[in-house]
Amino acid sequence: MTALEIDGLSKAFGGLRVTRNVSLAVAPGERRLLIGPNGAGKTTLFNLITGELTPDSGKIRLFGRDITAAPCRRRAHLGMARTYQIITLFARDTIVRNIMLALLGLSPLRWNALRDLGSQRALVAEARAVLARVGLVHIAERPLGETSYGERRRVEIAMALAQNPKLLLLDEPFAGLSVDERRDVQKLLLGIPREVTVVMIEHNMDVALELADRITLLHFGEVIVEGTRAAVVADPRTREVYLGA
Repeated sequence: MTALEIDGLSKAFGGLRVTRNVSLAVAPGERRLLIGPNGAGKTTLFNLITGELTPDSGKIRLFGRDITAAPCRRRAHLGMARTYQIITLFARDTIVRNIMLALLGLSPLRWNALRDLGSQRALVAEARAVLARVGLVHIAERPLGETSYGERRRVEIAMALAQNPKLLLLDEPFAGLSVDERRDVQKLLLGIPREVTVVMIEHNMDVALELADRITLLHFGEVIVEGTRAAVVADPRTREVYLGA
């Protein structure tokens, strides 16, 4: 069984075809890297996988289950989580409260809007445990707006991991990070257990290649190269459309 299977996925906006008959299969536990120049359709593909966009044609299967027509919230309950290219967090809340809000997404507590989250000791403890996992528990009570960009990236990844996903989609997790911040995030991603399948979009090839088992190269919404790291990097089409050689 595959963790994620995409079969003939296509999406157009008016006359612009952004995703063209994309097919790929990601094995359980695999680290798959999606690369391609700007406008290749990578984030659109993520939005189709998560249900934020509806495909014009094709199928999406999550661990053998057809989720093509499933809403976003249903996909989260089936084990899918993601991060975004542009960080989407609650800057005025503390770090720990951001994690608690992520945990609520799959908790019955989300239906009780009047309940004080701070009084939910089990929820607070679980949120702090998630922060310990990403090395941020020591600043759990700090307002998110007072943290560095790299720390916010780690909080966003922590929010996704808080949902105990079976499939984690990462949209450019290294974007905008300093050298030291990239090292911290890379260490975090390398520590994700193989029970979690990871599909990642990334432009920074130096750090991304160390994480990838297999690579898929998109160009104008189509898969043009796919294979192991060595095979994709050596392929002349990769050099032509992406590496600029």
